[in-house]
Amino acid sequence: MPGVNLEFASGSSNHTVVGNSSGHVPLDVEGYPAAPPELELEQVHIYVRHGERTPVGIRMAEPPASIPKHWMFCNTARHFRAAVASSGPIIPGVPNMTKDDSGGMQESLRTVRVVERADGTATSGECLLGELTDVGRQTTYNFGHALRRLYIDRLGFLPDVAESNEEIYLRSTNVPRTIESLQQVIHGLYPDTKLGGDFVPNLRIRNGKDENLFGNTLACKRLEILQIAAATEWNQVLAALDPKLSKYVGGNPIRLDGKPRASGILDTVKAAVAHSIPIPPEFQEPGVVDLIEKAVVNEWFAALEVAYKCFLIGYKTEEVRRLGMGPLLSDLSRKLAAKAEHGSRDPLKILIHSTHDTSLAALCSTLEVFDNRWPAFSSAITFELFHKRSPLEMQPSIWQSVLAPFQRQRADPLHEHYVRMRYQNRNLPIPACAAEGKHLPGAPEFCTLAAFRERVLDLTPVDWETECSPAGRPS
Repeated sequence: MPGVNLEFASGSSNHTVVGNSSGHVPLDVEGYPAAPPELELEQVHIYVRHGERTPVGIRMAEPPASIPKHWMFCNTARHFRAAVASSGPIIPGVPNMTKDDSGGMQESLRTVRVVERADGTATSGECLLGELTDVGRQTTYNFGHALRRLYIDRLGFLPDVAESNEEIYLRSTNVPRTIESLQQVIHGLYPDTKLGGDFVPNLRIRNGKDENLFGNTLACKRLEILQIAAATEWNQVLAALDPKLSKYVGGNPIRLDGKPRASGILDTVKAAVAHSIPIPPEFQEPGVVDLIEKAVVNEWFAALEVAYKCFLIGYKTEEVRRLGMGPLLSDLSRKLAAKAEHGSRDPLKILIHSTHDTSLAALCSTLEVFDNRWPAFSSAITFELFHKRSPLEMQPSIWQSVLAPFQRQRADPLHEHYVRMRYQNRNLPIPACAAEGKHLPGAPEFCTLAAFRERVLDLTPVDWETECSPAGRPS
């Protein structure tokens, strides 16, 4: 945590550093731009990347880089209490004996999880590869707390105490670091003292074949085929870094398809910086990491960029968007429309999705607002739904409550509602909403729900099975 000494081990030597959140961009509550007075916030959809984690592989561990093999940043939440079946009766007043959801009997078993190394040794606090660290737990908790300060304390949009899963929707990919990040976010938004009665938040997770929080190549073979990397062109650019960096990767060249891959080098450097682990000075020089990042971003996301028509011309670029982010955007659009149609009869106010960097980048790229920068840890995309109040609704009189519902029924909900997309504390005007009549006059960041849904409809697969077959849909 910030200001707390955290130790990491590399071989036989130990180092002590102070953890920080340099990989994280905090939510700016004070700088949040209020909507025009005629707009009323009705629903918020959040897609947040998991918090800081360890690298997913061991890289640059040997001298002269000496980035540690073993990361000692996982002291928090190593103690678990698991529900286990019990054949004995529940004894009133005896701890660790409870009823499960079906009324059956269960006990709780306390365990402590430790990481065992290949030689059989185990050290308390060591992290697994790709695991959410104590720093990541803190930043995702901070993000949840910032959501509370914004949507409860400042805007009064959410209730102070959570009472029902009908008001809050929580979902994660089936990956430990995203699940644990979401738990931290919800704890920051609604700590235990702000959970009413016996309310327990539901955390939703989909089976792999049904997952749409990222481009699901396992469920869509066609998408896998279309994800072509821009290796040849960018490898020539990266060759300029070989004199500086090859000594840190066993003398190998820096390449998108090298050993290690450029994406792996970037992953290790980003994770090290986020945990204040020293990195070689060359990686701190202006332009070095930026160049690697540009190459890796284009390797991962070139298939979604119109600029890379040399890889995927015209309709194929749109095809990748449809198969990659179309299902997720279709879900989002459907829920926004339901809220616009039903208003207060639909109690759902906030939806938080815990996901990955590739998800955030793909969402931005699909809607043509991507800045070509790797999404930071705990960064988030937000879609806010606003209702445009009529002059009658804005008048504080007895007739407001009597006649306003009828006014809303007569209005077209798609044209009287607006969607604002935000990322890294910035409003992102969506190009598909740039034309006159497709956004709030004078405020292009407020896209009409009708225009947003029109664009999403173009991105929604009509026949998923056919379009995901290796041949794709007929031209």
